[in-house]
Amino acid sequence: ITSISDASSEFKFFEMRKYSLKPEHAALYWSELSEAGDIRRKLLPLLLFLNPDTGGKLNVATHLYGYKDHSERDNRRAAAMKSQEWLNFLSKTKKCISEMESTIYVEATDLLENCGLGGASRFSTPIDKAMGVYEMRKYKLKLGYTTVPEFLRYYGQGLPSKLQADPEAKLVTLLYSDVGPLNEVYEIWRHVDTSAMTRSREAAREAIEWRKSIASIAELAHDFTNTIYKPVDISNW
Repeated sequence: ITSISDASSEFKFFEMRKYSLKPEHAALYWSELSEAGDIRRKLLPLLLFLNPDTGGKLNVATHLYGYKDHSERDNRRAAAMKSQEWLNFLSKTKKCISEMESTIYVEATDLLENCGLGGASRFSTPIDKAMGVYEMRKYKLKLGYTTVPEFLRYYGQGLPSKLQADPEAKLVTLLYSDVGPLNEVYEIWRHVDTSAMTRSREAAREAIEWRKSIASIAELAHDFTNTIYKPVDISNW
């Protein structure tokens, strides 16, 4: 089993970065990324590095990092910019990227723990990370101070029934935005493969409390998308 270090228990927020790649240079980016994987893991608290397979825009390098506070993020990124190896990687891949975005999220840790889940701090993956896909389920909620708390209340009410009906899928984390586009929520699930994801959906339809929760959540949401990702070789998860 491969797991994130004990420092993960100190994660207070997560940064998701998305780099849109130019199709003609995407292969170069992924190659250089693999070559520089060790230096990235050394300099930054990388959790996930994903390549979208279907369900949205393709050629988007999607990476997730965990930090204990904003000072750690600032210090880690400043230190990276002093590394010649890191600067070399940035120089080689600059032409590959057409757009970059960064959003800060907070984990709904209490909700996950109340449902018997450890969230990011206790998640682990099989040794063969190639045997697995990640499903990101993104909710764009209505504006308002109470919208995210209401979402979490409904989600927490229904999640136990979904987990009972579908023990195969693994809920990695549940995140809501703190800096960037607000009132945005991500579920990140890990499945053995896309067939397992389909079985998960079918099982969830039999979870009555989960269906009630999703019906209530639908009243809070402007938009919902789900995207299937494959982890690349440098991903820690």
